[in-house]
Amino acid sequence: MNTFEEKRSLLLEMIAFSTVDGHLHKREYEFLVIVAKELSFDLDVFNDFFHQELPLLPIKSEFQRVQQFYRLALLMYCDGVLHEKEAVAIQQIALEMGLNPVATKRILKLMNEAPNTIIDAEILLNVFQEQHN
Repeated sequence: MNTFEEKRSLLLEMIAFSTVDGHLHKREYEFLVIVAKELSFDLDVFNDFFHQELPLLPIKSEFQRVQQFYRLALLMYCDGVLHEKEAVAIQQIALEMGLNPVATKRILKLMNEAPNTIIDAEILLNVFQEQHN
């Protein structure tokens, strides 16, 4: 993800997902701030994204789509409450990204069973690779 538009699109998708349950939890906002900083956005620019509705750019590489799915899953779990709307929305987003539904359900189950919802990157990628065989 190199361009400003791609990075902005990623954050806009995450912002939209973070409010699918009706409100933005403090931990969700803090997680989004960390992602924004990693993508080299100033806090003022990032906060302005909450007032923008721009079309999302499709993510071309499967690896980047898996990364974005995992970021969204981390965001979903970071407030400690799993809302039904979030669970439905993340599955729909994964389908729209073209990710395998069996793999996404398996990742979400692994994250739910993990003590801190974090799973190893190798496991994440292997789950999606298994679906190609």
